[in-house]
Amino acid sequence: MGMGAEDTAKRLRMIGDELADRFYERADVVRTLVVTLLAGQHSLVLGPPGTAKSEMARELSGRVEGAAYWEILLSKFTAPTRIFGPIDVAALARGEYRQVYDGRATTAHIAFIDEIFKCSTAALNETLGYLNERIYHPENGGAPIPCPLIGAITASNELPDGEDSAAIYDRLLVRIEVGYLEDPSNFAALVRSAVRRPETPARTTVELAALRQAVTEGVPSVDVPERIVDAVCTLRAALRRRELVASDRRWRQAVGLLQASAYLDGRPEVAEADLSVLTHVLWHSPAERPAVEREVLQLVNPDAKEALDLADVVEELETQLDALAGQSREALSDWVIRKAHGQLAQAGKRLEILRREAARAGRSTAAIDRVTARQRAVRARVLTEALGVDASVAQGPL
Repeated sequence: MGMGAEDTAKRLRMIGDELADRFYERADVVRTLVVTLLAGQHSLVLGPPGTAKSEMARELSGRVEGAAYWEILLSKFTAPTRIFGPIDVAALARGEYRQVYDGRATTAHIAFIDEIFKCSTAALNETLGYLNERIYHPENGGAPIPCPLIGAITASNELPDGEDSAAIYDRLLVRIEVGYLEDPSNFAALVRSAVRRPETPARTTVELAALRQAVTEGVPSVDVPERIVDAVCTLRAALRRRELVASDRRWRQAVGLLQASAYLDGRPEVAEADLSVLTHVLWHSPAERPAVEREVLQLVNPDAKEALDLADVVEELETQLDALAGQSREALSDWVIRKAHGQLAQAGKRLEILRREAARAGRSTAAIDRVTARQRAVRARVLTEALGVDASVAQGPL
């Protein structure tokens, strides 16, 4: 990597860190959004309302100096002209047919499209052309207009249901699920941040020209060693055995994401660690995501694989807690003392060790962190429901 590239990558890493500090439990989401943008691809953030989807998109886009940013909330009735440019009424009065493109999708470098699957049938072809080829075909049938779009971040509360939206879904290479905060201590911090006057946080930015150069020259020049090609082939075979099949186009574009991930970390070639970004690429429905994640992590990150096995233990305990609900406090506390308490404590300790090992080896801790948040959430429920302890107070090791 040259000097300029190193600086760009470093700035993007700092931007990622600053956003991860601001949005709790979103470090992996933020990194994945940055990697997707670097690869010149589009992402989908899937999750219920109020999970900071649009704030993250805005905050990230706002860090690119000189970039035109455009956002819209789609509905079934959104006309293509609202997206790509309204008709110039003054010109119409003179008998000319013109569209005004300024401040619309047509001139944007980064776009945020909320409720992407509500795209109207009228706007479907234009939107697909925009996402696929970065072009817009004007209403009056003039020459197609090239759009400077680097990447779109899209969001939705639900998956597509019709053929139309399925075509759009297919074009979104990266699919990230977000939920509400899991870890009680993060939730407490969120509540505190609502009443505290925020101190002005550090605000690193990157120049549009530098980002564009990274996308067009820096990322594509990252090396993909033969062992990574082998790993990708192994992964494809493993997923096929589970009947999880992605298109050839998706696999080919995924290689660009691996390069972008290495570039972001300032490395000249793709390494095993980069493969973890594929957990956001190779599933079709959220139900498939855990299976995809396991296969990817088996290849990349043995400690994350163990963390997912611990997640099964935690889920099982929560299922048992639900089954015991409504029974006597005695029956509950008996179960906690005999079983739940020890298993949760053991899982918590093991997760701490796994996280230390992963961090020391420079591996991603995203999966481990997610399982830890889950473990703390279940532990908090066990404490409050079974033992009547205030969990936000009892954050120490139990």
